[in-house]
Amino acid sequence: MKLLFKQRFFSWFDSYDIYNEAGETVYTVKGQLSWGHCLKIYNAAGQEIGTVKERILTFLPKFEMYIGDSYIGCISKEFSFFTPKYNIDCNGWHVEGDWFEWDYTIYGSSGHTVATVSKQLLNWTDTYVIDVRDPKDSLSALMLVLAIDAEKCSRD
Repeated sequence: MKLLFKQRFFSWFDSYDIYNEAGETVYTVKGQLSWGHCLKIYNAAGQEIGTVKERILTFLPKFEMYIGDSYIGCISKEFSFFTPKYNIDCNGWHVEGDWFEWDYTIYGSSGHTVATVSKQLLNWTDTYVIDVRDPKDSLSALMLVLAIDAEKCSRD
């Protein structure tokens, strides 16, 4: 299952539309006014289904992920040189990527590929393609991509 993750061009807060391969909106993400990033995820029917929330007052950036009101895990940036590293406490997953942080792979606990993420260049806004192997993992994979993108935006 491929998802096209596009940031909205004119938006005061972080806002994204996520499309499937047929060009249909699958998810909508809207940023909320808060200390740190707080991203609410809505399904195609407009129902809130998830949240990615930055924890503030931490040495390195840390984001908590929720499906509904249930905490499912967090992702935190690790101190490293050149290649970005993230500690993921969600589903036993881990992320490996390039030093530009444009292309990376999410691996499951047994080493299998959960999703690959690649940034499309030459677009007006941040645009990523998320290729998720199992559609049931699409929301969790999207949350990881949102957290990594938010961390990069905070740093820049």
